[in-house]
Amino acid sequence: MDNKQDDGVQSQSVGSSLSLAFVDAIDAVDASTWDDLMDDGNPFNQHAYLAALEASGCVSQQSGWTPLHLVVRQATRIVAVMPLYIKSHSYGEYIFDWAWAEAYDKHQIPYYPKLVSAIPFTPVTGARIGIATDVTAQQVWELIIQALDGSLIEHGFSSWHCLFLPKEQFIAMSQPAEDNPACLKRLSTQFHWKNRGYQSFDGFLNSLTSRKRKDINKERAKLTPHELSFEFVNAEQVTTAMWHTFYACYRQTYAKRSGHAGYLNLAFFESIANTMPDNVLLLLVRNIEGQVVASALYFKSKSHLYGRYWGSLVDIDGLHFEACYYQGIEYCIEHQLAVFDAGAQGEHKVARGFEPVATYSTHEVLHPEFRRAIESFTLQEADNIKTYMELLTSKLPYRQQAD
Repeated sequence: MDNKQDDGVQSQSVGSSLSLAFVDAIDAVDASTWDDLMDDGNPFNQHAYLAALEASGCVSQQSGWTPLHLVVRQATRIVAVMPLYIKSHSYGEYIFDWAWAEAYDKHQIPYYPKLVSAIPFTPVTGARIGIATDVTAQQVWELIIQALDGSLIEHGFSSWHCLFLPKEQFIAMSQPAEDNPACLKRLSTQFHWKNRGYQSFDGFLNSLTSRKRKDINKERAKLTPHELSFEFVNAEQVTTAMWHTFYACYRQTYAKRSGHAGYLNLAFFESIANTMPDNVLLLLVRNIEGQVVASALYFKSKSHLYGRYWGSLVDIDGLHFEACYYQGIEYCIEHQLAVFDAGAQGEHKVARGFEPVATYSTHEVLHPEFRRAIESFTLQEADNIKTYMELLTSKLPYRQQAD
């Protein structure tokens, strides 16, 4: 695909002045324009975050994430943008379609490349398209759907996927456009902690059943003999040495858990600290000698705290839960943040007060037989997810369930 900004694939919506193009770098779009359009309060949608991924090489053709961002113009003015990537694998997406790829392979049909609208390596719900408020959103959606469906056929992509959509965009993507069926819908779940006006961590604990309260206190007490200290450091105060230590922790823990050193490199972490410091927090865990032995990277918005990456140079029972869950809860209470999103998966979070929440994705599959099979699968999967969420909701540790 010829995806340069000036020579990009163009599409015209009937009866409007809208045109569409693909660009091969986030820097082809002015940062303020991108941020104004994608302004949903989510730090991962910021131009600076996506630019750091590209500039550091974490996102590139070599890593299997080739940028192909989508831009909609009204005359010369950009009125809509969408982060978009050509994928040669399914790593770093967190909406798993490996079984689909395997089925294609068994029938000697290529599943890759595919198109993915997502924030790389970031399973966080957020806008996947930003649209100016003075244009007709439905026209923009139809133009995008038609253009991407056409690109599947013209350029040999098997499918395109919009991951972790907010519900309103999920609904919009699920509506059939002119001469096009609705995208396939997929339901998943995560676990988020919600701040119900707690004044202290003890206030949160007092909202739990006696047994769960004792379990958490017992879990935290395991760390007492190690005499560890915990400190959140704002990005502008994080030194180069601190970033190097965090990165060593991150790499070691990733290697132990996954057998590789992680998707992200030191250049990426240092870049976001410089370009979006108001959104970045580093939790440092020190031993009694003052040495950093573990660390966790958090992001924040006006309403949310996001726990993203952590690592440890020591093996201490309970340290992961403290650094990645309880310290985040305490931070939310102290700073009056409404929601703590501690990352993907993990039903063990339920016992610690994290509630199941729905996440939404849409999928357009070109091959008609596979499309029917995948649609049948996603419908059955959605029923199973709903049952699973109901079961886990019934197991929440709160004494009284709040609305």
